[in-house]
Amino acid sequence: MIPEKKWVDIWGKSRDKFLAYVDFNDYFEKSMIAGKELDVMDIGICSLPSGEVLVRDPLAVLPNRHEMPYFIKCPIGEYHTEVCVVKPDGEDCARYAAVRIKFSENRAVRFEEALTGNENLDEIKDFEEGDYFGFFVDAGLGCICDEQAHQAYCDFIEGFIKQNPDGNIYDDYFAVLFDKNYKRSPLYQREGGDWINWTVPGSEYHIPMFQSGFGDGAYPVYWGYDESGAVCQLVVQFIDIELAYAEE
Repeated sequence: MIPEKKWVDIWGKSRDKFLAYVDFNDYFEKSMIAGKELDVMDIGICSLPSGEVLVRDPLAVLPNRHEMPYFIKCPIGEYHTEVCVVKPDGEDCARYAAVRIKFSENRAVRFEEALTGNENLDEIKDFEEGDYFGFFVDAGLGCICDEQAHQAYCDFIEGFIKQNPDGNIYDDYFAVLFDKNYKRSPLYQREGGDWINWTVPGSEYHIPMFQSGFGDGAYPVYWGYDESGAVCQLVVQFIDIELAYAEE
């Protein structure tokens, strides 16, 4: 979708409002932040055949065929999906702090919130550091997918509902896949499973699905830009590690 010119004009004059105050390179390069040990886990390929990207709750939101992708596109291709994990300790289980896709090996020098072009930009006059629009999670999961994969997913969901009018897509379909993945790759997963790399049936589209840090809520998504101004990363932030874990 191409946003209205008025929206684009306001966005262009206000881009500093959408800058992350966290350097997400640290999440994927440092072994410890705020006294918490970190690790990076590869959960497989994400298919982006059109470069139109959505980050959504795969159960509560993505089945809506009219959900809009971000208006800025990424390079077309298939890319590995990395998770920054706050390692489990005696107090808590593993928590997924952020999920990243790298489109190149260029280092990101700034991170700016990904937007669909449908946000109410009048709200930004009241933004303070750390505010964002974000996406909503209501089923404890997030996912990254391409718009073409999104439409294929909606076809699958609609077919499932038609064949199982009283069914539940998680209990009757996805729960088994999460459990199998947990048994196959238990590292940094709770019993029952915290992530899958799912291929939409009848397609070759990979959609990685993953736990959303501390659970339901609203979470920001950022484009990483390199020195030339090109998009080189996509980062989903679930946990502000310093804010969540620092003593002060």
